[in-house]
Amino acid sequence: MKRAFDCIGAVLGLIILSPLFLFVALLIKKDSPGPIFFHQERIGRKGVPFKMHKFRSMVVDAEDLLADLQTVDEGNGVLFKMKTDPRITKIGAFIRRYSIDELPQLWNVLTGEMSMVGPRPPLQSEVETYEEYVLRRLKVKPGVTGLWQVSGRSDLSWDDSVRLDLYYVENWSLTQDLIILFRTAKAVFGKDGAY
Repeated sequence: MKRAFDCIGAVLGLIILSPLFLFVALLIKKDSPGPIFFHQERIGRKGVPFKMHKFRSMVVDAEDLLADLQTVDEGNGVLFKMKTDPRITKIGAFIRRYSIDELPQLWNVLTGEMSMVGPRPPLQSEVETYEEYVLRRLKVKPGVTGLWQVSGRSDLSWDDSVRLDLYYVENWSLTQDLIILFRTAKAVFGKDGAY
């Protein structure tokens, strides 16, 4: 049931949002040199790695510049975050603000690597720091959105993020997925937690 829901949602999303995809692609190319998309290895269900797709919102060498910024990390101890990250482009700031950069993950949903709703897809370096109980996050596919997205986004503490993800893993329902998707639409247009 969840897979059918994901496939229908991803196909409809990709078709309906295709004009937006084209527009954003043109803005990214005009704003800064480099590719339109950013591909990053994330860890999926059962610890299987996959390439997650996003619109590029940072300068091309953003990963190389990360080491120099670690001393000003404003994240939650596990996830690196900065409210004014100098690597973010002008268009990148806008598409991140409204989570437009995440929309290419609909392709990950269609290919079965992600779900419309689920835990946040972690990096391998993050998984390596997990305590045993946190590994339960990997029992389901990661989501384009989830309880973390509608409950504070980047402002959540690590413990709160884990608590929300594990609650989702253990209490999944289609009704809850629909509620989270509805709340995601509201959160995207809110002011807090998106950076």
